[in-house]
Amino acid sequence: MNAQTPGQPLPPKKDRRETARESARLMREEQKKREKRNKLFLRGGIGLALVAIAAIVAVLIVGSVKPPSPGPLNMASDGVLMQGDGTTISAVPTAATAADAEPVATDVSALTDTVNITVYLDYLCPYCNQFETTNAAQLTSWLTAGNITLETHPISILDQSSNGTKYSTRSANAAACVANYQPDSFLDVNSALFASQPTEGTSGLTDDELVSLVQDAGVTDEAVATCITDQTFSGWVKDATDRALKGPLPNTELAAVTGTPTVLVQGVQYTGALDDAAAFEAFVMEQATATADDSTDSGE
Repeated sequence: MNAQTPGQPLPPKKDRRETARESARLMREEQKKREKRNKLFLRGGIGLALVAIAAIVAVLIVGSVKPPSPGPLNMASDGVLMQGDGTTISAVPTAATAADAEPVATDVSALTDTVNITVYLDYLCPYCNQFETTNAAQLTSWLTAGNITLETHPISILDQSSNGTKYSTRSANAAACVANYQPDSFLDVNSALFASQPTEGTSGLTDDELVSLVQDAGVTDEAVATCITDQTFSGWVKDATDRALKGPLPNTELAAVTGTPTVLVQGVQYTGALDDAAAFEAFVMEQATATADDSTDSGE
């Protein structure tokens, strides 16, 4: 309604109604324009938000797809091979596996004077601990005497059982760090990791605690501590685990690892009791005898 000049008479009632209707029409049109603009802004905002979300998802996906990682020294087969000379135990030196290279299987044809034992293990696995606790002394004795070689493959299949800390990967990484920098201490660290094994479902040892553990086990190379806290070989641990689970496993007819511990003697899987040292010893002797018989037959 138009303002009236003081003292000026109001327009007729009919004109006032038409003026009110026109004013209402203009207000409705302006409201429709505002609503249309708001819809356009909303759509644009949603579109920008979707673009932003898509970008974030893409970054996360790209970040989660990590390239293969180089392996540690002395683990070209994805495992560390230990041997004895009658008095001491030492690791067999090998070059590191390049990030884009496949592991090199141990040449067991060059190890005909020994019984070759291979163990795939997870440091959070209680059954692996059972096997280690039961047979460590006998294995060490055989190794020292030069009667066997022992190849240990640390893998990580129980990461989901450590409250998100990925203890299996971190402990396997610690073992790989030792193999890389101070390989002759590997068995001592291996035993220490099982002696301090956390319970499944707990967070496990921290990286700093793993550093203290390997140092208490006799590791003096300062580079090992940094390797552990930086988780230098965690990517390699995943790759080695994938290879073990996918197969094929070298030097055996066993297709792949389906659980831990997987224990192979002369390429034959041990399926006996893990807490029976006598049963395992009998199995080792059986495989040693079978191999000797095969060698004799082939030489006739």
